[in-house]
Amino acid sequence: MKNINLSARFAAARSSQRALWLLNRLLWTGIPFNRPHRLTIREIGENYAEVWIPFRRKNKNHLNGLHACVLATGAEYVSGLVLLQALDASEYRLIMRKMEIVYHYQGKTDAFARYELDLAKLKAEVEEVLRRSPSVDLPAEVEVVDSGGELLCTATVHWQVKPWNKVKTKA
Repeated sequence: MKNINLSARFAAARSSQRALWLLNRLLWTGIPFNRPHRLTIREIGENYAEVWIPFRRKNKNHLNGLHACVLATGAEYVSGLVLLQALDASEYRLIMRKMEIVYHYQGKTDAFARYELDLAKLKAEVEEVLRRSPSVDLPAEVEVVDSGGELLCTATVHWQVKPWNKVKTKA
């Protein structure tokens, strides 16, 4: 996915259902872990996204409810999408450092993970911290609800943002 202009794909998906469909297929290919779960971007804007977590066999646990890990994956996915849009994937590497989740209710229907942020505040914070540090840690709080609006879990995903020229690992 390194050679794909994600910024252009995100922009196109904001105004075209076909482009959104293509973006979902591209991301299922580029992030193979998410493919069997069929996590699907339903809506995407400059500072927000919503991901559908389908209630299907591969996403269920032994109690016939949505598995805790698929809810966590949905929270990670939606927050990462929004941050990638806001921070330009060609300039910054985004990697999850840790995640904290509180589960509130057993999911027995489709679920939806939504994340929204303040772009101006985010960019100012990232620029300020990167002036004095090689990376910045950004917490993203995501709520996952079921199709009836019941809160299933609240996740705080901690992302490390680092300029690519400061990354020391090999590609």
